[in-house]
This record gives sequence, C-alpha cells and structure tokens, in this order.
Amino acid sequence: MPRNAARLLVTAVVVAMAATAAPAATAAPSTATATDTATASDPFYAYTGSEPLSSFAPGTVLKTRTLKYHLVGLPTPLKAIQLLYRTTDAQGRPSANVTTVVPSPTGGHDKAVSYQSFYDSLDPEDGPSRAIAGNVSLGGAIANAESVFVVPLLLAGYDLVIPDTEGQSADFAAGPEYGTNTLDSIRAATASAETGLDSDTRFGLLGYSGGAIATNWAAALAPDYAPEVNRKLVGFAEGGLLVDPAHNLRYVDGSVVWTGVIPMALIGVSRSFGIDLKPYLNSYGAEVYQKLEKGSIVDALGRYPGLTWKKMAKPQYADPNSVPAFVEAVNKVNLGSAPTPTVPGFIAQGNGGVWEGTFSNRPGIGTGDGVMVAGDVRALARQYCSTGNGSIAYRQFDLLSHVGVPVVWAPAAVGWLGDRFAGRTAPSDCGRIPAGNSLAPEVPAPTS
Repeated sequence: MPRNAARLLVTAVVVAMAATAAPAATAAPSTATATDTATASDPFYAYTGSEPLSSFAPGTVLKTRTLKYHLVGLPTPLKAIQLLYRTTDAQGRPSANVTTVVPSPTGGHDKAVSYQSFYDSLDPEDGPSRAIAGNVSLGGAIANAESVFVVPLLLAGYDLVIPDTEGQSADFAAGPEYGTNTLDSIRAATASAETGLDSDTRFGLLGYSGGAIATNWAAALAPDYAPEVNRKLVGFAEGGLLVDPAHNLRYVDGSVVWTGVIPMALIGVSRSFGIDLKPYLNSYGAEVYQKLEKGSIVDALGRYPGLTWKKMAKPQYADPNSVPAFVEAVNKVNLGSAPTPTVPGFIAQGNGGVWEGTFSNRPGIGTGDGVMVAGDVRALARQYCSTGNGSIAYRQFDLLSHVGVPVVWAPAAVGWLGDRFAGRTAPSDCGRIPAGNSLAPEVPAPTS
C-alpha cells in the first residue's frame, strides 16, 4: 500500500475510534433514481414490487440509485451506487437491505474490499448507507467519521462495497444476520450493471469490532450460504471480535465504560430472532431497555457505569442462564458453533481492557480489551486451525484496549489483504496461538 495511503488509514482509524469512544443473481426489474439526501421516510429503502421477495434469489438487485458520496453531510467528488437487494434474515425469511458501492478512481474493478462498518446502533437511520447519502445524526457519527477509511483503500485501487450489516431493523450483535447481509451485498454488487463489478472481481473482507462480527460470520457462512462468493474471497481481516456473547456480557458486567452494550445486545439479538426478553426484566431493566430500543453506541458508552444483568432482571432471574430465551439467544450468536471459514484469516485482539474501566480478569473468562474477551478470540483462532484452516494469522496486543488496537491493526490488516490479492502465501500462526476459553454453548440453569 502506498505510504501516503497508510498515513491516511491511520488518521482514519484515530478519527473513527475517537468518535466511537465518546460517551456522549439476475437483477429484478428496477427503476434507477438519483438523490443526494436520505431521510427517515426515504422510499428507496422500501421494497414495493408486486412480486413477493421470496420469488427473488438472495442477492437480487431490487432498486438502484447513484449519488455523491457524502462526508458529514457534505457531498464529495466520489460517486456512490446504492443498491436495495434481497437477502435473508436470522430466521431464514426473505428481507430487503441496502449496500453502497464506491468505485475506485484508480482501479480496474478486478479487486474490491467489502468493508463492514462498526456503526453499532439499534436505529436503522444510523447505517452507513444513510451517512453516505448525506444523513447526519448523533447515532450516525460513527459511520460518518468512519467514511474516511475509503480514502486509502480507494487510492490503493480497491472498489469498496459497504453493506448495512445490521439490516433494516438494526439488529445489533445478531451475527448470523450480519453474515447473510454481507454475502448478499457482494452478490448484489457483482450482479448490478452499474457498479463495474462482476463474477471475476475478487473480494477481501475487512472489519473491526461490530464490523468484525459481520466479517467473521460472512467468512464462516460463505461456503454453504454463498459458495460462489466464497470462491471470490481472498481472505478476511478483522480485529476486536465478539465470539461468545454470554462471556462478553459477564466480562463487562459492572464495568465503567462498556456496560451499555449489555442492553443493546439483548435488544438486537432478541429483535433479530423474535425472542421476547422483557418479561424477565424489572422496572429499571424495562426503563433501560426502552431508552435504548433505538439507541446507538454513542448513547450507551459510559452512560450506565456499574450496570449489571442482576440490576436489570427480576430477582428470580438473577442468573441469566435461568432465562431460557437468553440461553437460546446467546447460543444462536456464538461463533464457536459456526462453521470454519475456508479462506485465510487475519485476526487481531487487544488485551489491555483495564485502561477502559473494565475489570482486567474475570474468573472463568480472563482478560480482554475492555469489551471483547481475548481468551474467546484465541480459542476461535485455535479452533479454526484444528478444524482444517491452517492459514490463520493471530496478533494479540497486551497493552492496548479496544479503542487503541485499530491504530496498529488497520494498516497491518490492509497490508495483509494486499498480500492475498497479490497471491502471496498466507502466513500462519497455527501451533503458536496460546490456549483460550471454552466456547461450548450455554447450559440452562436447573429450575427448582
């Protein structure tokens, strides 16, 4: 990657993560339109065709529009092509979602990066497609700040595909849905005649934090869900990964900064799978739940210091595993139970979470970066090695927190992807990754 592009990437990481940390197929018939704004009532996001969505294959393009790429509401010279496409939700039902394709001014459409944003929100209005179309909101600050990632990637000749990974109901932390949304986004991008991408375009997957959830689930689901996409993938690069949500909820329980992700994850996962957790909450838990139903990470970080599951639950449900719906939900999104990706992977994880106000060591869970559990990520990497993927590179940064890691991860991840596009043999840390945690599914607590 050119040196100036690397510098821009580091700058992008700092800006985007600073925003995060502040508490505060054949195409279906369609009509092309153009607009420079996205509002709550934007009709582009609604599928209004006469045929049921189930009649279209996943990845089918339903609508197309071309607009200027916006940064904090201001149009730039970059062109963005947005696609409404058919995908599949976490319950296996057909759904519609939006992705954005940004062609590189220097590339030849032969290589593309599917960039999964860490916009982390329960409000559909905060998705990256909205920010790219010109929408400006507090919850969308992440997607707006993160937009500067496009500069170094585009300068390096990569076309970008940026899906709204959480779908149109913003199902935060619902990994399987993130994965299908991402894979069908690639299908749509290569099916559209407007993007310049086609069946010969090779793809790399890239994402951090919430973007890593989508990146890993897409890589894991691709061989069975989208084998033709899997054949185009050169690899996946990710950092700050959520592996076993039950462990993460215990890890951040009672901490200072990240406790707001507890209700956010509960809302997003239960929403995705149609699971109702509200009957198990006390009045305070119900109040927090209601406040965050359309909240973003900006609304949650640092707003609920010391929050625990126990403070939110009715007394008889003080142990979350006494709630069958909770056990069902977290087991559905445990990456340890998902298939092993068949393409090379670069996985990075911080282990300096004490700097972000999270207890440095939880019994049975260990340490992490403040929100993600390092032992879980090591265990997943080792699992991939032991189940046949010998091309896993792993890096653990013991002195860096979740916010600090991207500054060193991002240039390394883009460089790693560049080597995969160049056809160089993927490095492997298999056999050298320290032991991690058990990723076994949660077991319901015995009832009295």
